[in-house]
Amino acid sequence: MKLDNRAQGPGFARRRLASGATAVVMGVTAVLGSGLTTAAHAADGAQLTGIVLGVGANESQRVVSWYSLANTAQVVEVAPTSRLVDGKFPADAVTFPATVAANSVNGGYSAHATIDGLKQNTAYSYRVGAEGSWSTTYSFKTQDFKGNNLDFLFFGDPQIGSSGNVAKDGAGWEDTLNVALAANPNAELLVSGGDQVESANNEPQWDAFLAPDKLRQYPWAATIGNHDVGGKAYEQHFWTPNTDRSAPYYNGAATTRSGGDYWFTYKNVLFIDINSNAYASGSDAAHIGYITDVVKKHGADAKHTVLIYHHSIYSPASHANDSDNKQRRQDFPTAFSRLGVDLVLQGHDHSYSRSYMIKNGQKANKDEQPAATEVSQGPGGVIYVTANSASGSKYYDLTAPDTTKDPNFGPDPLNPKSHWANSVENQEHVRTYVKVQVRGNKLVVENIRSGTCAAPNAAVELGQESWCGPDSGASAAQPVGSTVDKVVIHSNGDDNGEADVAASASPESSWLQ
Repeated sequence: MKLDNRAQGPGFARRRLASGATAVVMGVTAVLGSGLTTAAHAADGAQLTGIVLGVGANESQRVVSWYSLANTAQVVEVAPTSRLVDGKFPADAVTFPATVAANSVNGGYSAHATIDGLKQNTAYSYRVGAEGSWSTTYSFKTQDFKGNNLDFLFFGDPQIGSSGNVAKDGAGWEDTLNVALAANPNAELLVSGGDQVESANNEPQWDAFLAPDKLRQYPWAATIGNHDVGGKAYEQHFWTPNTDRSAPYYNGAATTRSGGDYWFTYKNVLFIDINSNAYASGSDAAHIGYITDVVKKHGADAKHTVLIYHHSIYSPASHANDSDNKQRRQDFPTAFSRLGVDLVLQGHDHSYSRSYMIKNGQKANKDEQPAATEVSQGPGGVIYVTANSASGSKYYDLTAPDTTKDPNFGPDPLNPKSHWANSVENQEHVRTYVKVQVRGNKLVVENIRSGTCAAPNAAVELGQESWCGPDSGASAAQPVGSTVDKVVIHSNGDDNGEADVAASASPESSWLQ
């Protein structure tokens, strides 16, 4: 959809309204972390569900997606929040037309529209629908578009419905979002580790996942997990930018394919998200080709490259030696080192791990100590992070390294209870999230508790876990907001990192060549 060059309002270009476009959404009064309050004036909100704010191709874009019962022309209407009077949009508010398609899940329609031309450091309000039938009004705030500082939050496997109790899973998920954004109100992105729901086309599970208003206030960077595969709901709920949805990046029959590989940029970071469900019959090679092409075209404009996908290749728990993961361990690491990937964010195993600095599929520096709080990247060094459950719907206990299942994924000589690749492995049966701070050439990665053993924590509440706390000895759970693990990564070019890398390059160094 091309932009019309006629300017229609501050910071925007109006898009042409496509015939057959549709959308509207049910809404609830929302309050931004910054204290901005939104108003609700929905004429027929019952027909509109699942509004979610997604990332656009860059800082000046957002994508809004939703479900509708009607196949009529609909738009997203946007204006600076300061221009609204008593909750009413100004006459020159900008509209962006929705693309609407038949919804294969519930018989209605799915819609999405891209908000473009946003200005930095501005609060915006938006609603979807049409004259006489608008959704609730929601708000979001942009921050600096330039500079070297960026905070974003990474969430592992909400998997709503996994415990068998959708309401409890949804409560844990909403509480994690509230806790994380109360502590980090200026986070600019919410990044998914995949498995939003237990069953791909179960709309009550999607309703619970999408219930938190924070998902309409902060942009969600969606990732497809294995539980999101088998239907079209993932793709209908989340429209992603720069997406290649051709066959190599999908999984399953054409009628149920959903996902694809996509990328976007935010400040000095290039984010690339791949559908790791598609891995057989040359798909891993296709993913590497996609990442290579994106890095070749856009990597020079970024200080950091962050790769996101669902299946954790250095998984520490139940999925550690799954056959597909063993395949990815062979296919991915050398390519990621060659392409200059800095950080890989993964889910799937419902436990937390942070790798050592890995180069070409091996520990880059044999002297790096377990749980080191500062590490230097060195050429080709990559850190891999697995996120624990953000909702408490399911946890997997850590497993001991088993060389009979994979001789290449044995114990760490420095900490034999852990797998050789991992500096930290953790499972406490409490909800957590990962905070990533970009500070110039440094990355700070921190795993933070968003809950305790108390409710909402469905797997514990329902007796699916026999213990909860820092260890199986039933020690008292640590408080909400406390840190499980934190590491400062000195990337290539960082002053401290350069010194450390130079030292590592001495004859005593074990950096791989």
